[in-house]
Amino acid sequence: MLKRLSFLCAALIALAACSHNGSDTSAPQPAPAQTSAPAATAPAATAQAPTAASTAAAPASTAATPASASTAAATQKPSAPSEPFVDNGKWVEGKNYFTIEPQQPTGNPDKIVVTEAFSYACPACNAFHSTADQLEQSLPSNAVMTYLPVSFRPDENFPLFQRAYFAAKAMGVAEKAHDAVFDAVWKTGELASDDLTTGRPKPQSAWPTIDDVAKFYAKYGVDPKQFVAVANSFSINTQMKRADDQVKAYAVDGTPTIIINGKYRFTPGNAGGYPQSIELTKWLVAKEAAGK
Repeated sequence: MLKRLSFLCAALIALAACSHNGSDTSAPQPAPAQTSAPAATAPAATAQAPTAASTAAAPASTAATPASASTAAATQKPSAPSEPFVDNGKWVEGKNYFTIEPQQPTGNPDKIVVTEAFSYACPACNAFHSTADQLEQSLPSNAVMTYLPVSFRPDENFPLFQRAYFAAKAMGVAEKAHDAVFDAVWKTGELASDDLTTGRPKPQSAWPTIDDVAKFYAKYGVDPKQFVAVANSFSINTQMKRADDQVKAYAVDGTPTIIINGKYRFTPGNAGGYPQSIELTKWLVAKEAAGK
C-alpha cells in the first residue's frame, strides 16, 4: 500500500503546477493569450518588491548591464541536431500549446529562445527542473534556453527568489548554482519557506531573507554584502518589473511554463508529461524555424 501511495504522489507531482491564483492543479488550463495580466492577482500588500535600498547603486564591478531573463544567452553547450518540422497532427493548438498574441520580442534575433517561467520556491518547478536540464541539452544549435523567474505567489516567497535569481545572474553565478538553489529549498531546507517535515508553510518570520540567500551564494565565491547591495539595486528592481511585465504578456498563470520564442507557451500538463514536454518543445522549435 505504501508503495502504491508513493507512486500516486509521484504521478501527481509530475504534472502539478504552481498556479497564479494559489491552487495547485494537475493540468492547469492557461488563460487565453493576452497582453493584460491574468485575472487572478496576488495580495497587493505582499506582492510589492522590497523597497529597502532600492535605489542603492550596485558595485561597479558587478552591476554593469545585467542581462534580462529573456535575452541572456546560456553558456555554450553541446547542441542536439536540428530536426525537420513534421506536422503529423499529434500536437494540437489550444490543447497542447497556446499561441501568444501578439508575439513578444526576445531580444535575440539570431536564436529561437526557449524560456522556462519558474520559481525556486515552486514545488512543481523543483520536480521539473531535472527535465528542464534535459530539455536544454536537447535543443539544437539554433535555439537557446533562458529562465524567467516569476513573483506572483508572494504567499510562497516567490518575489525573494526572483530578486535572488537576477542578483545571481548579475554576479555571474546563476547558472552554476541553479540546481543547487532548488536543493537548498527542497532538500536541505537551507532556503526553505516550507517546513519540509510537515509540508506546511513556515511562519513568514522564519522565511529566508536576501541575507540568507547571500550566504548561500557565498559558496560560489560571491561576497555576501556585495550580493545584498546588488540585489537591492535599482537595476535589479527594474529587471524584476520587466520580468513581471513579460509574465503578463505571455499570459503565464502557472509554473513551470515553457515559452518558445515569445510565440507559444505550454505547461507539462498541457503536453501530457515530462518527456512529452521535451518532445513538444523541440517540435515547436522546429515549427518556428520552418516559419510555419
